[in-house]
Amino acid sequence: KAASMTCNGSPTNVITVLFVAFPGSTFNNLTPSISSTIEEMSLIFSVSLPSEIFGTHSIICFIFVIFIKDKDSILLDKKHIFANMDRQIKLAVEKGDMLPLMEAFYTLQGEGYYSGKAAYFLRIGGCDVGCHWCDVKESWDANLHPPTKVEDIVEAIDQYPVDTVVVTGGEPLMWNLNKLTSALKKKNLKIHLETSGAFPFSGDFDWICLSPKKQKIPLDTIKLIANELKIIVNNKYDLLWAEKQRKGLSSSCKLYLQAEWSKRELVMPMIIDFVKANKHWTISLQSHKYMNIP
Repeated sequence: KAASMTCNGSPTNVITVLFVAFPGSTFNNLTPSISSTIEEMSLIFSVSLPSEIFGTHSIICFIFVIFIKDKDSILLDKKHIFANMDRQIKLAVEKGDMLPLMEAFYTLQGEGYYSGKAAYFLRIGGCDVGCHWCDVKESWDANLHPPTKVEDIVEAIDQYPVDTVVVTGGEPLMWNLNKLTSALKKKNLKIHLETSGAFPFSGDFDWICLSPKKQKIPLDTIKLIANELKIIVNNKYDLLWAEKQRKGLSSSCKLYLQAEWSKRELVMPMIIDFVKANKHWTISLQSHKYMNIP
């Protein structure tokens, strides 16, 4: 079947070939694929057919569409449009108008100074710190979490009786958090941050929980403003490292030691002994895991 159409003001020839045989079958695993050159774009539907394909109750539908343009294919036009969209989204993310939100949920804070308090969590995707014991590794790749508009993130909070929002990750400071915290402040919400401190600071927070990691040490500028230091203890050497991390903190910063969850039975006795001998430290339990809540 031949026809003509106009694309972006240029005439384009369209040829459609349709082949049908053996009516009555269903298609499985319908998988479209696209191949193209400068002069044409082919849209091919490849079908995995049942074994009775040659029977009288089967059907083959093969649609082959070719768009031929003088210089540029329609596919290239679409690529240009998509590229513009990508740039716009990238710019919005850089400005902090959008963030790669992985999940948002209302629960209880399970760790540190505010343990047991109700809070709304915003988990932002993206992290390159690479803790082998991380319990949310699915947050690492920001590409898995499409950018979400800040206004949509904030609007979703309205359905809950929230007074505190915890921004966590991933590593949230990989992104510009100024717009997010500004929008949350307009709702008179208290805003807490959970960070490794390895990236430059942005945003306006009421409480900053710094949880530094050996493989990517925190910036001194963030240590100065941290309200809470939380060290994950995987072995006895982490206790020595924890003491070193006190340098550069304010005198009012709260100090917490938290057992790595999968090794809690092994390391908890040594943490208890350490805290008894170093009373400036407090034990943080992942109480949400004991309560079986997010």
